[in-house]
Amino acid sequence: MTNIPEQVQTALRLLTEAGFEAYIVGGCVRDYLLGRTPHDYDVTTNALPEQTQSVFKDYRCIDVGIQHGTVAVIIDKMQIEITTYRIDGEYSDKRHPESVTFSTELKDDLSRRDFTVNALACSIDGTIVDCFGGREDLENRVIRCVGEAEKRFDEDALRIMRAVRFASQLDFTIADDTEKQIFLLKDTLKMISAERLRTELEKLLCGKSVFKILMKYHEILEVFIPEITPTIGFEQHSKYHGYTVWEHTVRAVMNAENTPEYRVTMLLHDIAKPDCFLLTPDGRGHFKKHPEKGAVKAEAILKRLKYDNKTIKAVTTLIKYHDFEFRSRQDVKHVLSEIGPDLFRKLLEVQRADGVSKDGVCRSSLNDLDWLRETADDILAKNECLTLKDLDINGNQLMSEGFTGTQIGKALNSMLDAVLDDKLENRYDKLLEYAKNSRQSEE
Repeated sequence: MTNIPEQVQTALRLLTEAGFEAYIVGGCVRDYLLGRTPHDYDVTTNALPEQTQSVFKDYRCIDVGIQHGTVAVIIDKMQIEITTYRIDGEYSDKRHPESVTFSTELKDDLSRRDFTVNALACSIDGTIVDCFGGREDLENRVIRCVGEAEKRFDEDALRIMRAVRFASQLDFTIADDTEKQIFLLKDTLKMISAERLRTELEKLLCGKSVFKILMKYHEILEVFIPEITPTIGFEQHSKYHGYTVWEHTVRAVMNAENTPEYRVTMLLHDIAKPDCFLLTPDGRGHFKKHPEKGAVKAEAILKRLKYDNKTIKAVTTLIKYHDFEFRSRQDVKHVLSEIGPDLFRKLLEVQRADGVSKDGVCRSSLNDLDWLRETADDILAKNECLTLKDLDINGNQLMSEGFTGTQIGKALNSMLDAVLDDKLENRYDKLLEYAKNSRQSEE
């Protein structure tokens, strides 16, 4: 195995020279064998934590879980976690072992891991240790639990999400027995923290096989996002939609730019369609106000998954406007004013992903995204008035003209709307005249 970072090689070499066994283990070995660049490296050894600290006495060591056998060592600015071979005790909380027992056998350590493709170890000379058929499963592109699937998932319910996440990321299938236990034990995911579920969900959504996985394993997501359930198999009865709400949703996820923000937005963009469905006598389906109601439902889901306020604001805004039909330059100015340039650009990507995920009948009715982009760029390049602070008049100036507090706010908003509609020139004299006339008409 080549291209192991020098710092990792140093860790393996020092442990080996001190008379201990040492291997890189887990995902980094899997990724190397798949030709992927590992994101991090874990080292496993038969050295006890105190012995590991002694071997690396000339380096900075951090106690990141010494009671579980893990010592983090900083070698040339790289943090490497070194863990003693161990056997895990009972997992009463479906997530963490109550106790660990250190072992002198590498196989004991590999046997506690989740999937065979993650139960591979590699020594400094490149020798691969494979006790559970992980290399064969890599070659066959299969996710399979180490040992009994029921036991592995009972130990740590998050492994259920990790299985479908890996299948999405790596474009693997899931072994029959592993898949069977995923469906049988899916409700144990309710014991897992929202933050951990969110992390796995985002990785799944950004995987290369996200379409296949979401179509086949949506029941897993339904455990912690039950709002998905009504969309499954929901026919839209529209010439613009040949797909069910769920299949369209999954296609939109697949077609969106590959970032968590876009993928989560598309996952939730039509979440309220079943709630808003109306079938008219002519047999046509309608979903009035589904973007607005969808934004409300999405906010509740995102809060439940412990998303930060900035992300919640962005995703819900994009959902609220995802079906907006732009008919004029004035429409572009109004939306730019309401959501800002950054979210406007993201909205164009959301509308693109939404549009290309419908059938051919609908595509001719899509917003002209090129025109929208060019129009927005032109408006911004010309520094056209989009917000209250862009107006050529302010509250203090209105106050000096005799406007009261409530009148000032009302006048400013009215003037901005008129400017956005190109019905009023953004010049001080024109604005003041408009404000005075509006006030006079109300008196």
